[in-house]
Parts: sequence; C-alpha cells; structure tokens
Amino acid sequence: MKYRHLFFDLDHTLWDFETNAKETLKDLYQSNALHERGITDFDTFYERYSYHNERLWDRYTKGFIKQEELRWKRVWLAMLDFKIADELLARALSQQFLELLPSKTNLFPYTVEILEYLKAKRYHLHLVTNGFEKVQHSKLKQSRLDGYFEAVITSEGSNSLKPNKEIFDYALEQTGASIEESIMIGDNLDADIQGGINAGLDTIFVNHLNVVPHVTPTYTVHHLKELESIL
Repeated sequence: MKYRHLFFDLDHTLWDFETNAKETLKDLYQSNALHERGITDFDTFYERYSYHNERLWDRYTKGFIKQEELRWKRVWLAMLDFKIADELLARALSQQFLELLPSKTNLFPYTVEILEYLKAKRYHLHLVTNGFEKVQHSKLKQSRLDGYFEAVITSEGSNSLKPNKEIFDYALEQTGASIEESIMIGDNLDADIQGGINAGLDTIFVNHLNVVPHVTPTYTVHHLKELESIL
C-alpha cells in the first residue's frame, strides 16, 4: 500500500453537518418558542443561519475573528435578519446549539461501512478538523465513530487551522506519519484539499455536492463507497 495513514475531515465529509444542524435548530426553534418572538418562518431562519455561519467560518479560518465571536454571532446575525436585536437570547441559543448539536447522529451514506473496510485493511485512521475540541469529540462518541480513529487533531489542540500547513505538520508529528505515506480526505476545497497540498500531502476530494473544483486534488470521489477504488 502506498498510503498507511488516512487523515479525514469530519463535518460535511463523514458527519452530515447540514442535516444535524437543521435538526438542532428546529428543536431550539420549538423549545424556545421563537415563532412567538418574531421568527415566523423556520426555513428562512435556517437559511439565514447557514449563510452567516458559512461566512463567519470563512473569516474564522482566515484568522479575522475568534472562536467565541463565531459561536454566537451566527445566531445573532440570523436574528437581526428578522429585526430581533436580543443579544442575550442569541448567546443563550448559541450555547444550547453547541450542547445539543453533538447528540445528532446523521452520517453520510456508507460512512460506517467505509471505515470498517479501511480498518480491515489495516490503515491508520485519523481526523483533522477545524471544529471545536469538546464538540467534535462528543459528535464522535454519540455517532459511535470514536473507535475508528487513532488520533483526533483539532484546531484548538494544534493551535492552528486548516488550510494552514502547521495543523497538518502537527498531525503528522502526533501520529508519526510521513508525508509520503499519508493522504488527506475531505469535502472542503480550500481547507482540506488546498490545505493538504500546502503540507505536501496527496488529497482526495469528497465531492458530495458535485461542485466544479477550483483546486486540483490527487483524486475525486462523489460517494464514500468510491474510496474503495483508491484505497
């Protein structure tokens, strides 16, 4: 085998963030009676949350904002779109979101099967994630994925963020892996693929959404089962 160490992204690659986040926000929408506070349409609220979340994550990964600002302002800005300027509520919802989100267990199709397949072939499986330490470990435990990964490298633990080379260097150091025997697998062209390239790694782009890539990965798959043809 050319590769021995496989470094996976978690959110949007294995763990279905969109579905889980939507379920979580729907629960909070109902439990906090947000329809009585002026947020009259949940789907629009979720669309605005997703928009602000994506924009703020981009700013966070580029180092323009801190973790705490990302956590609560995505809710705050979504509420402002409904002309609700209640910072206390936004912060409370943000905290509830982070507590409830990891309990959701929706995975992309074939996630468990491909991890079983790779384990059986004696690959060393690891995670490299920009997600928050406590939240990511909780997601793995609740989804029963924690037993598959030997190392979980987070932005907090490494003091760096994808696509920066430093987080990948840290991951290689922590796992004792060499660049030549390692490959990065993820859905995000900038964080995972360009990040892997920055670190000198081969990459696999998991193109769930069938987008046109602006970065050239070593391999591309559109379904996790297709990893069997590569690994």
